[in-house]
Amino acid sequence: MGMFKKKVKVINMKDSELFFEHEFWIDTGALYSFVPEDLLEQIQVEPADTRNLILADGRTSINLLGFCNFEIEGLTGTIPCPVIFAPKDSLFLLGATALENFGVDVDPTSKSLKQISAIIGGFTASK
Repeated sequence: MGMFKKKVKVINMKDSELFFEHEFWIDTGALYSFVPEDLLEQIQVEPADTRNLILADGRTSINLLGFCNFEIEGLTGTIPCPVIFAPKDSLFLLGATALENFGVDVDPTSKSLKQISAIIGGFTASK
């Protein structure tokens, strides 16, 4: 798939005056969005938990997990998304969870994000 970036505004969920904007690589292979920890600390995002990760090069890592509001260039709405506290100077990655939260799919041909209809799966159980 062709790689492309989108500008994302990352906002502290408790204080919308604390935010930054940056270009993020769209990464459908990453479950979570990756944001350098120094920028999350700068906008006072507090860790909520940790996650065991397998990195693209096969190494494993335990990283802090937090939550921020995201605004993605070209999309409407401000939506809460989980973020991984990545090492300083890491790439900014917009992961699959954020894309799902915004209800978009990646169109690699046009290098854009396309709104999709939500699919609710399930079954009817009989008694």
